[in-house]
Amino acid sequence: MARMDHQTAAARAPPRKDTQMLRGLTTVSFFADDLDAAREWYTQVLGVEPYFVRDGYLEWRIGDYQHELGIIDARYSPHPGGTVPAGVVTYWHVDDVAAAREHLLSLGATDHQGVIERGEGFLTTSVVDPFGNVVGLMYNPHYLDVLNQRGQR
Repeated sequence: MARMDHQTAAARAPPRKDTQMLRGLTTVSFFADDLDAAREWYTQVLGVEPYFVRDGYLEWRIGDYQHELGIIDARYSPHPGGTVPAGVVTYWHVDDVAAAREHLLSLGATDHQGVIERGEGFLTTSVVDPFGNVVGLMYNPHYLDVLNQRGQR
């Protein structure tokens, strides 16, 4: 009888009752045809160099919780690149949505969706980076409430 390793067993096991199914973001991954250009652009946007660099992959730790942003060489994409941005939009909290949007546009991003008031203090916008990835920006009062509760604001 074949022995099942721990990872395989964990992948098949239902979520534990004492934890949440989705516990938080670990890594957001984008793809880029020109990894060197993506490194330069995101280093300028984020103000820091990637902390992890491998052939075909770059990674930054950013924000209050040090979430990971990875840029993968597009040759490793499981899907062929499209001609229009599509898919999931991940929103990053920013303190000033309009200013952050204008900053990214000034660095070569293009408009995806203008600033929209979503109600009760929530604002969103999104741009397309020079590599075809949608970058969402959001002012989210709940995010700040969580930081306040943890004494991190």
